Amino acid sequence: MENELRVDERPALRRPVLIAAFRGWNDGGQAASLAGGTLVRSWNARRIAEIDPEGFVDFQATRPTVTLDEGLTRKIEWPENIFHVASIPGADRDAVILMGVEPNYRWRAFNELVVGFARDLGVELVVTLGALLADVPHTRDAPVTGVASDLSLVEELGLQPSRYEGPTGIVGVLHDAFRQAEIPTVSLWSAVPHYVSLAPSPRAARALCDRLGELLGIELDLSELEEAEEVYAEQITEAVASDPETAAYVEELERRADSIDDLLDEDDLPTGESLAAELSQFLRDRESGDPPD
Repeated sequence: MENELRVDERPALRRPVLIAAFRGWNDGGQAASLAGGTLVRSWNARRIAEIDPEGFVDFQATRPTVTLDEGLTRKIEWPENIFHVASIPGADRDAVILMGVEPNYRWRAFNELVVGFARDLGVELVVTLGALLADVPHTRDAPVTGVASDLSLVEELGLQPSRYEGPTGIVGVLHDAFRQAEIPTVSLWSAVPHYVSLAPSPRAARALCDRLGELLGIELDLSELEEAEEVYAEQITEAVASDPETAAYVEELERRADSIDDLLDEDDLPTGESLAAELSQFLRDRESGDPPD
């Protein structure tokens, strides 16, 4: 297993936080991977290690790609999971950024590599980024939910303890592995409009970065995402307007979103526990074949 983690450098880091984002099941509208890529570029992160995909990825499901180098030489790019490090601007700590693809095989072995390397680097906190498809309109800010494994973190950061029950992806399994390693974790999830699930969502990516900045007490340069967000909103609005049925549906989603904002103002929202219970029941009904209400 040691050969599956190829390490170029084990730098000495200041109170490092591991930020992880994976393409695949956890990445609706590519928002999580967009957010992670933005951090790598804006923080000038450098690559220090990678996990060999050979034993973890089904190359028929996640195929390597061919690119042309200077328009002449064909080059194969394999699905990778890469560790980067960067100094966080305006903070007294460093970041380890793990970017890659959700593995198809040997999840426990994969997690052992990630947790072991995080321990070697002295990681003190893990933050994973995820995005899910939901009934939200593209014309409103993308909502972000956050849960934490440690009760002290829940109180300190204003998050929720995780009470979700149901199918999970590599993010959920990774959180459990870090919990067993006694390294605290935070999971941030943004919501992406399901009716444009194939379009990358810079709006949801920006929402994830904004929430991450709040957690770490820093300001992020998100001009790259903000510019892309304007183009995204214009293109989706134009496409929606061409279909009266979809336009009516989006208007209904907007009314629902505005109603929730009104409830927030009135401090009359249902509790996180009741929402989690309803979601768990919905997933159990769907798994058993019973039609949910």
